[in-house]
Amino acid sequence: MSTTLIKDMLLWSIGLNYAVLLLWAGTFVFARGWMYRMHGRWFKLSDETFDAIHYAGLAVYKIGILLFVLMPWLALYLADSIRH
Repeated sequence: MSTTLIKDMLLWSIGLNYAVLLLWAGTFVFARGWMYRMHGRWFKLSDETFDAIHYAGLAVYKIGILLFVLMPWLALYLADSIRH
């Protein structure tokens, strides 16, 4: 597997993961009431707990994208540019 293929896969993964992150954040901002009612059917959560869980989840997901997808892509990109 070439580094070009890996870089392309990581770049697609960055795009798709950020699309999921933006969809989640957008849904949380614009349809929070619907999300709260949907989760309220399964779990007893206060408003503050619901907000904290989603805020923490968004943060962990974003940090995961940065650490496990963006940084490896950047490392390969820089290594490739130094080599050529």
